Amino acid sequence: MVWLVRIGVILIVVVVLIAGVLALLPGDKIASLVADQIRAQTGRDVDFGKDVKVTLWPVLGIETGAITVGNADWASDTPMLTADALSIGVAASPLLSGEVQIERVIAQNPVLRLEESGGRQNWIFTTASGAKASADGGTSSTPSIDAFGVTLERLELRNARMVHVKDGQTDLDFDGVTLKARWPNPTAPLEVEAALAVGEDAIDVAMTLPDLPGFAAGRVTDMSFTMTAPETTVRYRGKVSRTGEIAGQASLVSKDTALMLAAFGQPGVNLPQGLGRVAQVSAQITYTHDGKLALRELKAALDQNSFAGSADLLVSDPPQITARLWIGTLDLAGLGGISTHGSDSGDGAAAAADGWSTVPIDVSALALANGSIRLTADMIKTSDLTLGSSDLTLTLDRSRAVLKLSPVSVFGGAVTGQLVANNRNGLSVGGNLKMNMIEARDALVTLADIDRLSGKLDGSFEFLGVGQTEESIMRSLSGKGVMQMGQGVISGIDLDGLMGTGSGSGGTTVFNSLTASFTIQNGDLDNRDLLLQLDNFRADGTGRVGLGNRDIDYLFTPVALRANAGKGLAIPVRVLGPWSDPAFKPDLSQVIETAAGVEIDKIEQEAKDRALEKLSEELDTSVTEDQDIEELIKDRLEDEAKRGLEKLFGFD
Repeated sequence: MVWLVRIGVILIVVVVLIAGVLALLPGDKIASLVADQIRAQTGRDVDFGKDVKVTLWPVLGIETGAITVGNADWASDTPMLTADALSIGVAASPLLSGEVQIERVIAQNPVLRLEESGGRQNWIFTTASGAKASADGGTSSTPSIDAFGVTLERLELRNARMVHVKDGQTDLDFDGVTLKARWPNPTAPLEVEAALAVGEDAIDVAMTLPDLPGFAAGRVTDMSFTMTAPETTVRYRGKVSRTGEIAGQASLVSKDTALMLAAFGQPGVNLPQGLGRVAQVSAQITYTHDGKLALRELKAALDQNSFAGSADLLVSDPPQITARLWIGTLDLAGLGGISTHGSDSGDGAAAAADGWSTVPIDVSALALANGSIRLTADMIKTSDLTLGSSDLTLTLDRSRAVLKLSPVSVFGGAVTGQLVANNRNGLSVGGNLKMNMIEARDALVTLADIDRLSGKLDGSFEFLGVGQTEESIMRSLSGKGVMQMGQGVISGIDLDGLMGTGSGSGGTTVFNSLTASFTIQNGDLDNRDLLLQLDNFRADGTGRVGLGNRDIDYLFTPVALRANAGKGLAIPVRVLGPWSDPAFKPDLSQVIETAAGVEIDKIEQEAKDRALEKLSEELDTSVTEDQDIEELIKDRLEDEAKRGLEKLFGFD
């Protein structure tokens, strides 16, 4: 709104210079002389056109056609100020005593173009000799308003357009502005009212500048400012300078930020519940001419959430933000993302009943700003989980966001590390996390809809996924990790029952420890070294968990450590099917074969030992397994036959 004052100051200076010679000369000559005076005082060329009319009494007035005020020599070729018509009226009688009482200044369709570059502003004037107008209250070649004894009863700009250009880039351009101002006497405040048609509804502005002469001379002065939009009020009270610097107390109260944003040209935006559908914000604010905005003693109530902290903002493209915020409980249970009025999300059609969502993920907000925001909270609630004491730092850099957890209390334990979302060349998400004493069931239910494993979990996890939907990200996941647990429970399988009766489904297994490592590729988690320790059993595991397909194909091999004379008895169990309803299938045929094989070997060995012992007795010689039994028997029979023949023929 400092620009509105600048418009008034420019026009008042023009009026003062015109008024001194109005009564003496015809219109075209008046226009020429006034243009020369303005050029001498401001260094700018002025063209009033040829259609200049003059009235003398009781209101000394001038009406022009198109008017043009030139730009600074370093700025663009576009004029600083143009208007289709200008009407000025001055009370004639007070002029006789040297007092200028301006009755009216009315500009039709004016366009004001404000430019900044290299620390220079085109609204800071120089004289024809090149002396710069002072901005700090020092000696200046710019005429002081109070030196003329000027008053202004009515200033009106109709259908004005305002353009602001910084370093060659237009960052503000809006039209449909109506402005009214009055300054009834030199010691009275300047009062300004304006209506802006930026968006769907009008924005009304009221400003009071107690010391207009001081402001025009470049001194820092007081200012109060109120802006009213639908269901919204913005207030400022503090100091202001002619170069646009401010320092004071500011506040915003909005009962409906959707209506407020629509009025500012952002229709259809509805902030998530908890982030400011209803907002009340206050801060000590400082803004410098180089675009730096500092907020101190910041307090913000956004719906049910109340923040405190400080922030620094550099006005640029995109804005640069540094903020430090504190909050007790941050309730984001209603967080559903930024939505559009009347839009149909189509969640039911886009996502399968038992699968990941195929709704496109909009992360365009990552490009809105760069910088760093640190949040310390006692508790953070979302629709899916509740975080305890949390220290979070969000860093934004050219559409890439890094959320640092240092640490975050979640699932009964703590998580440290970072999560990354990168939208520079399509969306990718990743992370590197370390977990300490996490309740496994709570984590798995929340993150993967798995509820069969309970216990305290330690571990680390690295992952990377690419895609514009939840489904494509989960199917593209890659990464690795390790995990270890102390005592825990597996539901849906009873190893004691399985080892005892061959039926272990439907129960639970209490284990003493669990360790595993894994890799992830193309959405499939692969594990080869799971080890589960129980009092009487051990279970080894190997297989695949489909993170993308939401299925599992995993082989457990429980071993009864006290069976088979302490050598163990293994019973493989395959877990197969979707996460929502996996099947547990023990392979009992291998159990029978193994057990039978143990008895047969034992019986065979005992029978063989008895047969060898008997044969040794019969043959009257020692017989071992290594000898050819058939040859021994043949030799024995030959010996017996030979002795029989010798006896028969009397050779004995």
